[in-house]
Parts: sequence; structure tokens; C-alpha cells
Amino acid sequence: TALQHMQKVNVGKGKKILVYGASGSVGTYAVQIAKYYGGEVTGVCSTSNLELVKSIGADKVIDYTKEDFTKSGEVYDIVFDAVYKTSKSQCKNILKEDGIFDSSHAKIPQPNEKDLIFLKELIEKDKLKPVIDKKYPIEQIVEAHRYVDKGHKKGNVIIIVKQLIIINNN
Repeated sequence: TALQHMQKVNVGKGKKILVYGASGSVGTYAVQIAKYYGGEVTGVCSTSNLELVKSIGADKVIDYTKEDFTKSGEVYDIVFDAVYKTSKSQCKNILKEDGIFDSSHAKIPQPNEKDLIFLKELIEKDKLKPVIDKKYPIEQIVEAHRYVDKGHKKGNVIIIVKQLIIINNN
């Protein structure tokens, strides 16, 4: 999702991008992909996630619990809402005149094989680091959903599904 949105908004060298929800599953990837493409990234997150967002490459971070990111005085080429909690109208004063607002809830095509291979290569080259908050066995999927529904996870939550292999020697 993050890759396709970063491609859609044409993030690149010298472009200033603000990622709202920079510590979530889509946001952590958006920050890293925007940096990979040469963007100057500002991440917006809560106090407890500031160091995480810095550690994955954000040039600047804004703590939304202490500062209104729309009143920072900065203007951006791109504002990407990774958590669907802001709007273009709320961000109009921080967007350049020809700036782009995009949201993770906007429709994009399904990922294709080329994109998935590209992401795999970025991970193998240590240019993209998956952020894993917690892991739950399949038997605790209800608890996992409860945790995610609280809205404060960092990166991703993993559900572990064990596979049973039966070998028939007949």
C-alpha cells in the first residue's frame, strides 16, 4: 500500500513529504519508501513513537499530542495520511500551491509481482525494515484484534499460523 501511494504521488529527491500516522503499519513503510526515493520526510506520531519514527529515517518528527502539525509553519509537496484521520481541507495551509494530499484509504490497484519483488529486494538490501510490534499465535487472534483496534500499535502485528505437514510413506 505504501509503495503504491508513494509511486502515485511521485515522491522523489527534494520533495518534502509529511506522513501522518508515521508509526503505523502503512506509515512505517511510507516513511522508509519516501526516504529511499530521496524525499525529505516529516513523520507525525505520538510521544511514545518519536524514536521509532526517527530510527526508520524520518528527517523530522512532530508529536501530535503536543503540537498541531497543521500550524508548524512548514509547507509540503505531499501530505500522506496513513491512518485516515485527517483531510485535505485540514491540511490545505501546509500544502504548497501545487501540493498533493493523499490518503491510505484512496483506491489504488492491487500490488503486482514487480512491486512485491522490489519490496523484497529493498528488505534484502536493508533499505526497508519491517516494524513488528507484537506476535500472536492463531489461537489468540481475538486478543490480537483487540490490541490493533485500540489504535496505538507500532508497525505491524503478526498472526502465527503453524502448518502441519503429513508425509505418507505408502
